[in-house]
Amino acid sequence: MAACFAALTFTLSGCAEIELASHATKQIVTTSETKSKGRFKVGSPYQVKNIWYYPAVDYGYSETGIASWYGPGFDGKKTANGEIYDQYALTAAHRTLPMPSLVRVTNLGNGRSIKLRVNDRGPFSNNRIIDVSRRSAQLLGFELQGTAKVKVEILEAESRQLAAQAQGETYSPQVASTEAENVTLAAPTEEVTAESLDATPSVASAPVQTTNLAPVRSEPAASFTDGVVTQTPLAASGIYVQAGSFLQVHNADRLRARLASLGTAQVADAPIGARTFYRVRLGPLSNVQEADKLLQILHDNGYNDARVIVD
Repeated sequence: MAACFAALTFTLSGCAEIELASHATKQIVTTSETKSKGRFKVGSPYQVKNIWYYPAVDYGYSETGIASWYGPGFDGKKTANGEIYDQYALTAAHRTLPMPSLVRVTNLGNGRSIKLRVNDRGPFSNNRIIDVSRRSAQLLGFELQGTAKVKVEILEAESRQLAAQAQGETYSPQVASTEAENVTLAAPTEEVTAESLDATPSVASAPVQTTNLAPVRSEPAASFTDGVVTQTPLAASGIYVQAGSFLQVHNADRLRARLASLGTAQVADAPIGARTFYRVRLGPLSNVQEADKLLQILHDNGYNDARVIVD
């Protein structure tokens, strides 16, 4: 497939890669440090293999893609927010979500679902969306396979409570008077494209009035990850590589035509709020390995926002 791009010329910006103090650079901690409870952390933007990631608080986060797991070699080492990694705890590494936060991970191959606490950064392979602990992979049923098609959803109430606990604050639930939620969205998002889009007028957000409720008694963080595996009915799903997402359909059609030589390229519309995005994707693909190869070809040719999705 790589030969199909021989006639295309791409100009890529040269950016220095930032070394990250996480998986490959974890430090062994002493016995006196092993009781560290970590701290609340969002972090600054960082770059890995020419891809920029923008950590942010995003309590509306939901994404499908490929999960992997990590364990051997990391026990007893500090995570990105200062906790001590335990491969048999129900935790996970995510590239942009705040630490700690709570997510529900569903294996789209077998329907198993479990709650995990995000306390680390990763995975630093751009074709994976989450790295779970070894025990989590066992419960989700993909330890032996190494990867799985998953859906990852943040759990807002639990994540807000974890954030408050980590910062020594009392968690008070809020009831919003409108449906709008004033949050900062995490990036990179699937709606980022390398092509220019037609300008759209900005719309001021309506102010959100909140009502403070009685403080909620703090619940130990461990109680959120109770190890209960739920079984979810599944619809058939496929693996795709999404090359771009556009607000203008003619931009999506142009990219689809450009990528047609790589395989089945299609434009799928995705209504989000009051807008419709047009996503260009290749697939369905037969397995994760095929998706990884295609994603690498796209990245090598300048499509740095391409990613693997499950739909």
